[in-house]
Amino acid sequence: MRGMFGKLGSFLTTLRVWTVNIFTLIVLVYVVGVVFVILRQMPEPEDPTGKVLILAPKGQIVDQEAYADDFGFPFTLPSQDQIQTRDLVRLIRAAAADERLAGFVIDFSGAGFSGPTTALEIADELRALKDSGKPVITFAESLGTGAYMMASQGDEIWLHPSGGLTLTGLGSYRDYTRELTDKLKITIHNYSQGDYKSAVEGFTRTGMSDADREQREALFGPIWDAMKNTMATGRELEPEVLQRHADSFGLAMLGEGGYDGLQAAITDGLIDGTKTFPEFRTYMKERFGEAEDSERDTYPHISGAAYFAQLEPEAQESEDKIAVVFVEGALQNSGIAPGVAGSKDITRLIREAHEDESNKAIVLRVNSPGGSILASDTIRDELSEAQRKSIPVVVSMGDIATSGGVWVSMSADAIWAEPTTITGSIGVAVVFPTIENVMDYIGVNADGVTTSRYAGWSVNRPVDEQMDALFAKWAGSAYERFIAGVALGRDKEPEYVRSIAGGRVWIGSTAQELGLVDNMGDLEAAIADAAERAALTDFDVNYVVKQPSRAFLLLRQFTSSVLGSVEVPALDFAARMELLTREFERLSQPRATVICTFCMVEMH
Repeated sequence: MRGMFGKLGSFLTTLRVWTVNIFTLIVLVYVVGVVFVILRQMPEPEDPTGKVLILAPKGQIVDQEAYADDFGFPFTLPSQDQIQTRDLVRLIRAAAADERLAGFVIDFSGAGFSGPTTALEIADELRALKDSGKPVITFAESLGTGAYMMASQGDEIWLHPSGGLTLTGLGSYRDYTRELTDKLKITIHNYSQGDYKSAVEGFTRTGMSDADREQREALFGPIWDAMKNTMATGRELEPEVLQRHADSFGLAMLGEGGYDGLQAAITDGLIDGTKTFPEFRTYMKERFGEAEDSERDTYPHISGAAYFAQLEPEAQESEDKIAVVFVEGALQNSGIAPGVAGSKDITRLIREAHEDESNKAIVLRVNSPGGSILASDTIRDELSEAQRKSIPVVVSMGDIATSGGVWVSMSADAIWAEPTTITGSIGVAVVFPTIENVMDYIGVNADGVTTSRYAGWSVNRPVDEQMDALFAKWAGSAYERFIAGVALGRDKEPEYVRSIAGGRVWIGSTAQELGLVDNMGDLEAAIADAAERAALTDFDVNYVVKQPSRAFLLLRQFTSSVLGSVEVPALDFAARMELLTREFERLSQPRATVICTFCMVEMH
């Protein structure tokens, strides 16, 4: 027996050593592969003289890249690529001023926008390419609303003959599940504060409320008008032509094989015509000649990535800085991640900003529908600490700054927004289900012993009269605190703030009239205002951001290069029911939030 166990022990020791060695080898091969792929993909310096710059961004255009703290190994799949707005703007401005370039080809069909305000900003920047006097040509397989708005700022638009142009306009539908929950004997408890606070309507109603319809119409109309005017001006058309095309062919599924829509677009002047890929190459060679430094039969061109890599880093010459901190995504009491404005990281970044004596002012860039009250308040606490040091704090609102987005902004020295910014939604959302009727129906009884009234309570139990009053007071006190904070920060009477609150969302231009924001302007305007408040004439901008680890960057580069991207399938009924189930699970822990879940304006 001793000999047998001795041999078994030797075998296990050998197995353990081999396992460790094999795992180590896999890691080394993985790392070497990552480095090899990165080195092969690094663009070599390329002379842009006489070439056409191809500007075709792929990914989501965001204020600031964000990465999760944790990632799987070794099979991490990449999320959608992120393109920082300031990088894209810098590229466009440099290209517009570069006399070496012969022209531009733009195609934004692979880019996603966080909202119409960002899209309008990029469209405005693209006009500078056209103003440079060099030809700006769009060639794409198909174009949606946002991509067409970019294309309309150029000289020519050519689409593939089997592609499509789909101007879908703005709007969205949501599922209203009240009938379903009634049939399932689920009781929905709603303590939300504000007649316009529609974040939880999907669970409490069978259709859209009049208040929600009113505020959405007040938002979508002006934003869509601004987009139509931008497109119409670029193409020298009347906005009604674009509206007619959207009403006739604005189905996203018509983006392939949309022959009738393409013919109507040509007739109405929305596009110049159609070309196949070979036809477009021939057309470009006729205009710009043949590429001498390419093995392929093509026209002289340089990619946006290769051109951007050659731009000189922005000089940092001044000792005085304006710090910019980003709040992008849903506010949560966590770390920063894609789509998540994590307060734990953001407060640390704000603290870094105000503890660095070279930062003379702070600009908080907000692009968030809101979220956790605690997360919102901890961010505002750190901003107040900066103000106690006499450091000016200026807020710049992007596409959306609602609910918690307002909460973090309300104590700022000045708030800037843009005409199409969505803001407001000063209210509190509290909704949760209880399933006591379900338990009764299926014959499950709960019993036990507790030392206090609410110990052990769960959604399996009913809400009695005293608990109902407690929840109502809880939500009401959060709402009153929100009202008082906005009134103090905006120097308004609480009753006035209450009159424009109620959970209602406002467009930026209206919010300025109401006194919720001070000025109209973009991030650069807010930075200039912060510099003026800090009495600075010479300064640099210091973007205080969370840096991803080197390991994460290596793995992200490797997976995106080797594994490629992952397509997300459309939601069928079963998938929607799964999402609904998950949402009920999330709601099973009652909590008060300041969020505007359906305030985002989507473009397709």
